[in-house]
Amino acid sequence: MADDQDPVATAAALLHRPALVVVAGPPGCGRTTLLRRIAETVPGPVHSGGGLAMLRANPALALSRAVRARLPAHDVHLLAEAVRSRVRGGLLVLDDLQYTDPATLAALPLLAGHCRVLVALRTPHRLPAAAATSLESTAAAWLTVPPLSRDAATDLARRTAAQLDPASVTAVVDRAGGNPLAITALARQAAAGRAPGGSGIDQVAYAIATALADLPRPARTALAALGLLGRPAPAALLGSGAADLRAAGLITDAPGGDLVPVSTYVAETAAGLLDAAGRVELHTRLAELTPPAEAARHLAAAGDPAGALRLALAAADQVSGGDRAALLLFACDLDTPIDPRVRIAAADAALAAGRPAAAARVLQPTGGDLASGRPDVAAGVRQPSGGDLAPGRPEAAKALTAGAPLGVEADVLRGEALLQAGSPAAARAAVAPVPDAAPAPVVAARDRVLLLAELATDPSNALDLADKITARYPDPPAGVAAALAAVHARHRSPGWDRELAAAANTGGDPVVARWSAWLLVEELVTDGRLVEAASAALTAARECAEQLAYGWQTRFAAAADWALALHGAPAPDQNHAGEPGHGGEPRRPGHAGEPRQPGHAGEPGQPGHAGEPGHAGEGGAGEGGAGGGAHGAGGPAPDEAHHRAGSGVRPEPAAHSGAAAGTDDLFGDGPDAVLKRSLNLADRAVPDEARGYATAAAALIEADTGLLGAARARLDGGVAHPAAAWVARETAWLDGQPERAAQGDDAGAHGLLTGLHAITARWASYDLGTKGAPPIPAGLPQAARRTLTAWATGTGFTAAADGWRPVALRERIRCLLAAGLTDGDPARAVAALLDAERLADAAGLTVLAGRARRGLRRHHVHRDTRSPRSGDQLTRRETDVLRLVAAGEPTRRIAGQLGISAETVDTHIRAGMRKLGARTRTEAAALAFATFPSETPKDGR
Repeated sequence: MADDQDPVATAAALLHRPALVVVAGPPGCGRTTLLRRIAETVPGPVHSGGGLAMLRANPALALSRAVRARLPAHDVHLLAEAVRSRVRGGLLVLDDLQYTDPATLAALPLLAGHCRVLVALRTPHRLPAAAATSLESTAAAWLTVPPLSRDAATDLARRTAAQLDPASVTAVVDRAGGNPLAITALARQAAAGRAPGGSGIDQVAYAIATALADLPRPARTALAALGLLGRPAPAALLGSGAADLRAAGLITDAPGGDLVPVSTYVAETAAGLLDAAGRVELHTRLAELTPPAEAARHLAAAGDPAGALRLALAAADQVSGGDRAALLLFACDLDTPIDPRVRIAAADAALAAGRPAAAARVLQPTGGDLASGRPDVAAGVRQPSGGDLAPGRPEAAKALTAGAPLGVEADVLRGEALLQAGSPAAARAAVAPVPDAAPAPVVAARDRVLLLAELATDPSNALDLADKITARYPDPPAGVAAALAAVHARHRSPGWDRELAAAANTGGDPVVARWSAWLLVEELVTDGRLVEAASAALTAARECAEQLAYGWQTRFAAAADWALALHGAPAPDQNHAGEPGHGGEPRRPGHAGEPRQPGHAGEPGQPGHAGEPGHAGEGGAGEGGAGGGAHGAGGPAPDEAHHRAGSGVRPEPAAHSGAAAGTDDLFGDGPDAVLKRSLNLADRAVPDEARGYATAAAALIEADTGLLGAARARLDGGVAHPAAAWVARETAWLDGQPERAAQGDDAGAHGLLTGLHAITARWASYDLGTKGAPPIPAGLPQAARRTLTAWATGTGFTAAADGWRPVALRERIRCLLAAGLTDGDPARAVAALLDAERLADAAGLTVLAGRARRGLRRHHVHRDTRSPRSGDQLTRRETDVLRLVAAGEPTRRIAGQLGISAETVDTHIRAGMRKLGARTRTEAAALAFATFPSETPKDGR
């Protein structure tokens, strides 16, 4: 029987008197460990023995090992009496009962009436049916070894390979399914950098394979099928072997009634045991039983690329968006001749899904790979499109239906892909062969690429080219209009934001609309209009989520979180509703910021298993660069009057966003929710642009709340990105390393980021005592320009702080800090520092609050009380965590000792720092036991 109760307590209760308790479970589940735990609980001497695989024919060997004596195996009753006389009131423990001989099995029911007997049996096994029935009828309890809990599995993976990052640990735990042996093997593989599911069989896999050999052939085939499928499957697909797998504890029910392996690793090991012919046969059989999209991949694995191509194209006609892109890209990678029309359709679908590098690659004339080695070909995402081969792009669709030459269509499509992948020069070269005599839609697409490539390389000349293109197109097509809007945005022509917003909402070509929406978000961030940028990004993310365009969705979600992290939660005295150009607090549209995983069970894009085809992750590391270098150094400063008056780019109304009544405001979730979303994105397979923004957002929040080590580690392991580069510089300053902060690199930064780099550099110079006032960069938002002017003149910081109210709370606080540290009037200085402390405490910015308090101490102002947010008593868990911090334990060891995740440990540390007003985790640990040495933590937790 399976027992939902604690098996140790159940067995111990039964073994206070003569009884037989059987502990059963699949290979690697921890039967021996459970036996030892039960034996330690039961009073009396323990007599331990067990079967041996190589000596299973030796009569009564398991019992002889337990009592350490030769036994009369020829007579079962005499054998039982001989054992009973030696065990008496002790506990007889036998492991690996599946390797014992018939005499031992026959003696156990006789012993159970006089002795306490505890045995472990691996499933599957090959015990004779009569012996198995006798055991079941005699046993007082038949306990199934439960899988490890997620926390226990995570702890085991970390103890096995302490160097693994959280994402790798999560992947190991997910794949192992709570099986300790699988967790250990996978963690070691991950630590050694070896890909799982290879052709080699390691010792752990060999042990599992030995156990699986005891399964009937139909059961082995069914388990191998689950390993090849990599998803739950109905019992009908698995055939008669499903019953044996269930009896062995190797499968369980998934939501919806399908069957799923308890451990994916065990199922993949079963698949790895197949020889080449058996694998081909099983793949071919699965292709007959699965939907076309999945069947195509099975046929490819079976060595039938032509059949796989046929099924992939048929499946592509039945789906839309990212699933369609994944299928067409998969088809283009098959080792069989591919119709050029399929390549054009694949590139078009990939572009719409936010994967420009993949789009450029499939159209590479020489067959080269723009992003060689990037596993992004078969990633699955979704978005709406029609059933034709070129959804959303009328020029490509017309060419495909009319049979027109495909060369120029491929050229402009490849040029667009290269442009969005961040290669404007290559984009210009790609469309150069397109003649003026080409069809009008193709010429328009060519002119769009040429204009945007010029904007990326020579913004001044792009204005002249824009004038010529405007003359050529009195009523420009959507793509050309979007390119002209990009030029106007770069040069801040009046109404540029309305133009970009209109281009983003055309409702036509998704490639043009999403590219324009992305450019709008980036330009709003450049101007310091973070509220509008976040709202626009969340709107776009919601729309992409509805269409399952995963690559674009993650970009927008990450950019929104970056804008929110930099803006900060509204201060107590901050109310956007009364400020021009903001129109009140925008509302977060549903869950647009939470990207959906690409693909689902059985759908294209599902992450791979056991080396099977089509399992690369979505949106690989090189799919970034959307926008094609639309920013550049030296642009004009934003028109401040125009900005203050409002541009017409308003936060979305609730009716448009789909936000129901009661949806939290944009900033209602607080920094912890933004941090959680950013960490979630940074740990996924997302485009570089999304990873860069997510890393910057997470690291900024961590650094501001005192988790400086975590922020540094995150930035060191992230991708190169302008936002992350400034956060790295700011983290060094917050950490008391002004010499490192003074050496930051602002390459690639524009507008607001350029100003932030300059402000951090001025703070570093102040801390180092360096004199001089470097020139103020051009093209800055007014708040940044006023701040740098105050640094240059030594006055005006309070006014500059007011300029940051609608932009960034932390920069407002820094201006107040600068006012308090530089003002010669003590009264004004103290007032500014008190304001800075109040705002920083309310927002949980522990490092800036600590700096304000240090400034107050210079004026002999000592803070005996704490803010409402930081004055709460510590919880028991926070106290436990800080006690281990005080003992010098690192985060991972704290997580292991307390049975919680490292992220939860960081959350408790951050909460403790906020409550205690500490600048670092070490200071929080010291303050915790100086402030509350003997108090009982609140709520008893």
